[in-house]
Parts: sequence; structure tokens; C-alpha cells
Amino acid sequence: MATSSELPLEFRTLHASPLVAVREYVCRACRGGPEEEEYSEANHIVLMRSGAFCKHFGRRGVTADVNQAVFFSKGSTYRVSHPADCGDRGTIFAPAPSLLDEVIREIEPSWADRPQQAFPFVTGPCGTETFWRHRELVRRLETAASESLEPLWADETALELVADVLEAAFERHGLPRRRRRPDTEVDHTELAEAVKTELVGRLGERITLDEIAHSLNTSPFHLARVFHAQTGMPVHRYLTGLRLRTALGRLEQGADDLTALALELNFSSHSHFTDAFRREFGCTPSQARNGHRRRRAR
Repeated sequence: MATSSELPLEFRTLHASPLVAVREYVCRACRGGPEEEEYSEANHIVLMRSGAFCKHFGRRGVTADVNQAVFFSKGSTYRVSHPADCGDRGTIFAPAPSLLDEVIREIEPSWADRPQQAFPFVTGPCGTETFWRHRELVRRLETAASESLEPLWADETALELVADVLEAAFERHGLPRRRRRPDTEVDHTELAEAVKTELVGRLGERITLDEIAHSLNTSPFHLARVFHAQTGMPVHRYLTGLRLRTALGRLEQGADDLTALALELNFSSHSHFTDAFRREFGCTPSQARNGHRRRRAR
């Protein structure tokens, strides 16, 4: 979102990778406007966290609030007004241009050869589940230590949100749906299995979605979308499950140094490992290890 020098806007980067950037913005403008014309320098999507603003273009205007996603096409111009004194706060998702093309092509091939603008709509629905997932993403990006935050998780979660709000917007505006080839299901099954093989061989590495996709000669978004559909869970969660269950097996085999085990399986620290282990199994690694020792002793 381009900024006007007159608006009290603040921006903060929450996540940035070659695939997608996620930024928070806070606007403290009072009721009034429209302000000076603004220019969108990139394609991006805004999900609101509080407040509202009105986006004016030509004689038209739309109100952006927490029930909607707002779409900004690169090169578009608009003016902003505020209907209330509460200002507004939200999250800006800016996928890499090539990746956004891939997302739209996957969701809606009929719009892939669009002439200029990226989005054929200005707003779209933001359902309850999407709203909560957006807030959880922001919460974790704000609070997680950088060394314990998996870039795979951040990229995949952000791209899922981008894809979901785009798909909902295409559906809301009645644009034609994609048609699946007869052999697509077989292709998707094979891709999901290839991802599993890749993950099993790289349990101890800090890998990214982009790296996995590159090794399998596919796009990051297509890989993430297909894997979730085939397995019922995102790639990062599947990988975390592999690591934790591998850790449990090592503990049963007598592994004693929990910090070394955590680092071997690419957890950033003993505490990071312990927290993830407790969420998965309901006990700490040391409790699991000691319980297994007691069973063996009996």
C-alpha cells in the first residue's frame, strides 16, 4: 500500500522471504477524507485486524473492514477516507510476482492471461476461519523468537491465507471455476509422496518451501496446496510430526542428551523442543524418557 505523507501511518515487517512478505500497518487517522491520491507500487492483499477505511477510485468507493479482504493491483490509484475516528490496523501480504501469478493460475486459469491488473475485484470475503488463522499468524510472528520460527511454517501459512482469500473472492464475484484434468489426481498423489520422501531425508535441516519445491521441479504454492489436499495437513506440520515422533523413538532407544537431540532434529533449543513435544504428546521429553526407563526396569 502506498502511503500519503499526510497520513499517520506506521509499518513494521513481520516476515520476509523470497516467496512472500508480511507487514503490519497501523493508521491513526481520524474521521475524514478522502485524502490525496495514492498509488499501489505492487500487488498485495490486506486483511484487517481492527477499524475500517474507505477506498475511492473514480466515482466508486468500497468500505474495507474486518469482514473483508482488500485487494490492491499494481499500478492502481485510489484515495482513502475514514468513516470513524478509530483508525485502522491490518496486515499486508505481498507475494512475489511470479508466485502470485502461479497462485492465480492454480485457482483461476481463466484470469491467468489478464491484461494488466492482477485482481478483477477490490474486496472479497474473509470468513471466520480465515480471520482467526490470520490473527494466529500475526501473533506468532510477533512473539516467536526468530531462531525458533520455521521459515517453512511462515511461508506456507501466509500463502495459504493468500490463496484462500483469492479463491473466496473469485467465488463471491461469480467468476468461472477451474476444471481439473482426469490425470490430475494421480499427479497430485505422486507429488505428495515425493514431498514425504524429501522431508524424511532432511529431518535435521532448516529447509524452506522454496527449496523443497525447487528440488522437485514444481512451484512452492502448487506443492503446498497439493500436499495439504492429499495429506490433510500442511507441509510444516507434517515435518514437525516426523521430527517429534523420531525424537520419541530416540528417547525409547536411550537418548539422554535432550539438547543434542533437539539440535539434531533442527529444533532451535531445548525449550523449543520441549514445548513442541508437550503439544504433540502431552508430556515433556524428559517425562517420556523417564517413563520408558521405569517401564524397562519393571
